[in-house]
Amino acid sequence: MAGNIPLVGFHDFLSVLISGHAFVGKQSSNDMHLLPFLAKYLEYVEPRFKGSILFTQDKLPAHDAVIATGSDNTARYFEYYFGKKPNIIRKNRNSVAVLTGKETPEELTALAEDIFRYYGLGCRNVSKLLVPDDYNFDAFFNAIYPWHDIVNQAKYANNYDYNKAVYLMSLFDMLENGFLMIKEDASYGSPIATVFYERYSSLETLKEKLQTDADKIQCVVSSQFGESPLERQSEEIAFGQTQKPQLTDYADGVDSIAFLLKI
Repeated sequence: MAGNIPLVGFHDFLSVLISGHAFVGKQSSNDMHLLPFLAKYLEYVEPRFKGSILFTQDKLPAHDAVIATGSDNTARYFEYYFGKKPNIIRKNRNSVAVLTGKETPEELTALAEDIFRYYGLGCRNVSKLLVPDDYNFDAFFNAIYPWHDIVNQAKYANNYDYNKAVYLMSLFDMLENGFLMIKEDASYGSPIATVFYERYSSLETLKEKLQTDADKIQCVVSSQFGESPLERQSEEIAFGQTQKPQLTDYADGVDSIAFLLKI
């Protein structure tokens, strides 16, 4: 199970149980305590789940199916070891926000939540801004300022200082405000304390780009498309809502309940 943010594996855990299966989980060392604690409470309020939940750090016991999350690199190993079993194997994805310059201060303030919550470590955190050719970042920087105290967290500050030094020594163009850097870059995954941005000339060409890159994108934050720019998503996500998923917001757009009910 992934461990990049707290309880990131809770949806898979719950999906396995409510679909009538027993759960066996191998947790990340970064998130070993919260889910077992909740599991104990769940067994208390619903005794029928007792005996159906097992957490282990050893080799996985016999199993019927696998749901695994990791990087693009670890996904190759997952596919090698678990490819003969029914599986959902998730790879790297990142989230983007589409800005037009017409956003309200409230929307941009809410966008800061999508960027900074959990220090930007989740796949649902916005790591890239897509902006018009003539976009001015002043309103964006003003709106995110309430998060300036985040730089007082030592690990975040270390990442900020390191990445800033790398950019300056490499002579990269970037903008910064003392706690966040924005850098023009075609990539989707940005380092901690950095958000990438890329300019677009029209919303239609941008929609085509997002559709082409759909397998790299988890969430699209916007109020511009009306319908989702990605076929696999039911709708675009409002500003400030990426880290507030509903039970029907399936990772990568893959319905894990439907998958589990077929086993």
